[in-house]
Amino acid sequence: MELYTHRLILRPWLLSDAENLYQYAKNPNVGPVAGWPVHTSVENSREIIKTVFSENETYAVCLKTDHLAIGCVAITIGARSSLKLPDDEGEIGYWIGEPFWGQGLIPEACTELIRHGFEDLKLNRLWCGYFEGNEKSRRAQEKCGFVYHHTKKDMHWELMDDIRTEYVTVLERAAWQVCR
Repeated sequence: MELYTHRLILRPWLLSDAENLYQYAKNPNVGPVAGWPVHTSVENSREIIKTVFSENETYAVCLKTDHLAIGCVAITIGARSSLKLPDDEGEIGYWIGEPFWGQGLIPEACTELIRHGFEDLKLNRLWCGYFEGNEKSRRAQEKCGFVYHHTKKDMHWELMDDIRTEYVTVLERAAWQVCR
């Protein structure tokens, strides 16, 4: 499935995206703040596409102008999410390559993913989170209508094997319908 916005195509990841993925995911300013380690090679990125990015509802964020992957958005539904949600709820995650920061592309992509989650997938609640210090992510969530729900303080984050504080936000279907 592909989803479209004014400037973007959200599409499934392809193995041929590995070089582009590596170009952005090797940057230490991108992955660690989002909770995942930097990619170490094109082959490492290819493996991530085969395993992590092959999950349902995981999309490459691509500019309509060239269709090249510059980031990722996903909805993880139910118990598969890091929040262990009910089956009618999902968790949104995202990142974008540093050259594209500050252009409103992630809020644009997430707005379409939110629509898809509520309208097509019939979810009742969407969750999102950001780690302490990640102000860009906090701001993207605010732009999309997410509101603060709770804090998970001093938790062990397995992917990075460190201790973090995560701020969890939520968007209710009813609140989203009112704002549309």
